Amino acid sequence: MSFSQRLQEIRDGFDRPFWVANISEIFERISYYGAFSSLAVYLQEKLNFSTQQTSTLTGIFGGMVWFLAIFGGATADRLGFRRALSIAYFILATAYFLIGSIGAPWLAPVRDMVPLGLFVGFILILPALGIALVKPCVVGTTARASRENVRSVGYSIYYTMVNVGSTAGPYIASWAHRHLGVEKVFFVAAGSVLLMFFFVLIFFREPRQAADTPLPTISETLRNFLTVASNPKFMLFLLIFTGYWIVFWQQFITLPGYIHNHVDPNADVELILVTDGLSVICLTLLLNYLFRKVTAFHSIILGTAVTSSAWIIMAIHPAVWTAFLAIFVLALGEIIHQPRYYEYISRLAPHGQQGTYLGFAFLPLGIGSLVGGWLGGRVMHHYGEVAHKPAQAWLVFTAIGFATALLLWIYDRVIKPGKEISVQ
Repeated sequence: MSFSQRLQEIRDGFDRPFWVANISEIFERISYYGAFSSLAVYLQEKLNFSTQQTSTLTGIFGGMVWFLAIFGGATADRLGFRRALSIAYFILATAYFLIGSIGAPWLAPVRDMVPLGLFVGFILILPALGIALVKPCVVGTTARASRENVRSVGYSIYYTMVNVGSTAGPYIASWAHRHLGVEKVFFVAAGSVLLMFFFVLIFFREPRQAADTPLPTISETLRNFLTVASNPKFMLFLLIFTGYWIVFWQQFITLPGYIHNHVDPNADVELILVTDGLSVICLTLLLNYLFRKVTAFHSIILGTAVTSSAWIIMAIHPAVWTAFLAIFVLALGEIIHQPRYYEYISRLAPHGQQGTYLGFAFLPLGIGSLVGGWLGGRVMHHYGEVAHKPAQAWLVFTAIGFATALLLWIYDRVIKPGKEISVQ
């Protein structure tokens, strides 16, 4: 087949819902990562939360998404993609607006009724409700609105849209923070997803369902959860790999406050966080080619070690430019392990249970964010505010990452998961 013929196949291979859903995904990721990149600074500098409270709340914001996403697919299937997407974007618009309004006078009566930490924690969970619906809708639409001969291209387009949004989000947040104020970052995020609410209502049509395998019901999802939980070897792997995400999420949880409190109070932390997404976009294909002969599990171990080594840079020489370098190294580890992680789990899963296993592959991301938030704040408080040696906090995170890599290596040598794990 000639290049022009293949190009024509791609042009004709996607129905309109595919493009509507994937364009909306860009704006959803812009909102999420824009809000995430400014959240720690907003909580600590505008709302006067302590270091520990800030990290814990930021971890809740990042972590709850991955837990609720387990049930989002079944909910979206019951509602229909058009209805679920529109509801999701309305929830997100409301949630981001409320986050930016936490300190507003009109919310004072509510703030006075309950502890501020509880009030803010509840609001920070709301975006997860919307994102948990968006993800299965966009992925499901990509499957339904793509012809079989271009479906793999469709998933590549989806992955590209996600990375474009995750790169643009912190950049837009940087502009909004500098020109409008940090609380306005969340209003910009709200406007972005509110625009998608109307975009979906006007342009999105329910994709065809013929020959599709329906998503499981919520009760089936619960049964699948018990099936996976009853596999101790697989659950042990997920538990160990949680250590990676404890280390990875510190770029959003503790790095912004660390830079403002101990390096440069005027530093543009949102712009620093652009480095991760931009590196993924530019280097994924190259690194995947260079490490193509490394086995999946060894890629996971290597990626964990590389990501963990990033924080040594901040421990040795804390500066704005080294923060850029640290995030770049962290992204290299992410690129090395991430595609192979899902490949490994898909091959590990028993026949007919790949979907269930891949769904629960997201659990370490959520647990890592929640634990990383709780732990990160306490580590940074101890070394920064008690011991007055803040740079040493990064050695703790590095140690957690290297310990994770070591445990993964032992796990691979002792359990040999690629051959022996199965559900009895």
